[in-house]
Amino acid sequence: MKRNRFFSRRQFLQSTAGAAGVSLAAASVLLESTPLLATPSLGAASDRVRFGIVGVGMEGSDLLTKALTLPGVECAAACDLYDGRHELAREIVGKPIPVTRRYQELLDDRNIDAIIVAVPDHWHKQIVVDAILAGKDVYCEKPFSHNPADGLAMVAASAKSDRIVQVGSQRTSSVLCAKAKELIDSGAIGKLSLVEGTLGRNDPTGAWEYPPPPDLSPQNLDWDTWLGTAPKKPFDPMTFARWRCWKEYGTGVAGDLLVHLLSGMQCVLGINEIPKRACAFGGIYRWNDGRNTPDVHPVLFEYAGVPVYMRLSLGTETAEVTRFMGSKGIIELGEFSLSYTPQMGVDNAPSYYAGSFPGRLRGPYYSQWHAEHDPKPGREPIPETLSFKGNDYDDLRPHLWNFFESVRTRKPVLQDALFGHNAALGCHMANESYYRRTAVYWDPVSQSIKS
Repeated sequence: MKRNRFFSRRQFLQSTAGAAGVSLAAASVLLESTPLLATPSLGAASDRVRFGIVGVGMEGSDLLTKALTLPGVECAAACDLYDGRHELAREIVGKPIPVTRRYQELLDDRNIDAIIVAVPDHWHKQIVVDAILAGKDVYCEKPFSHNPADGLAMVAASAKSDRIVQVGSQRTSSVLCAKAKELIDSGAIGKLSLVEGTLGRNDPTGAWEYPPPPDLSPQNLDWDTWLGTAPKKPFDPMTFARWRCWKEYGTGVAGDLLVHLLSGMQCVLGINEIPKRACAFGGIYRWNDGRNTPDVHPVLFEYAGVPVYMRLSLGTETAEVTRFMGSKGIIELGEFSLSYTPQMGVDNAPSYYAGSFPGRLRGPYYSQWHAEHDPKPGREPIPETLSFKGNDYDDLRPHLWNFFESVRTRKPVLQDALFGHNAALGCHMANESYYRRTAVYWDPVSQSIKS
């Protein structure tokens, strides 16, 4: 069976992590996912999940490739508005599956159980709602929505149905995130006081300056349909390939990258909420290519009663790390590893403030402090830093597996429509704060973002 020969960005980073020098502390533990073949026999045709995919671009082709590695899963049809991706879909699947420009044909096929949606953000709502109404389970790429109203419409459609809806921000299925949650739930870091996340890139591809397909033309692309609800404009290959650069089609660095940080954070903390408020800064500092979304976008949120600072940049490569900081230590969640560094939170020596005491008071203070706090010789504490290694924390294969297992068993997924909507709202608030140049909050009465 043929497979897509192209590495995704994350696959490339994962394959080169060792060469880049991943830092591991002592007491390192390798985390492994639950074996995918643990599910009982999938030999019968009735056990197989037949899916159709809408959108076979950069993300869609990776989703299709990964899905086909899972047992009991079969691709029944593919849809894309660019004919070249019909060819690509058949290459990946390894046989001449039905292909079309009209996603409604997949929804009308009673033999298709589920739909994978991997299209530009401004098309998510229409396809997801239509798929739910057609009785299909849905896997929708992140961010769930292009704007708050779209998210509300999808949540409402999901709530009125019995369909499985899972959003494709994969950290909720990562063993690294699960271990971080286990540590926090056990009280390892004490009282949480601050969360910070960083994610930075420093290359044209990382900044979405993708090369359009060389043969792209109005003859092999349905350009008017691709524009959808966005303003009409003449055919433009750059817009097609680099749609993330413009808010008319995408949600910028917030919807592409911040949503991963927020989804992973909510999973680790065991929360599913909209931030109380958001204040963002940034601008276009490097990629002056006509885009209207920032390439540097730091945001300060309030989640779960604590400040959450997220720093995003397309101008400087930085490690992808989320830090959970508390009174008893720090958990650092990286791409391929997790570390826990305990902190005692107590004085290790007499207070230096005692240096302001006169000698007649300072001496007795020191003596009393040592008598009360010095450990017995040979019983000195040795705080132990723990480190865990695992597959990357955006591990796509387990996330797809969880979706298809839910399609089979009808058990709910963690990252459902409401979870995806709340995570996307954090991104929309970050964008609105940037464009309005002021702090914003979510008004539950009007169901809108306000300044």
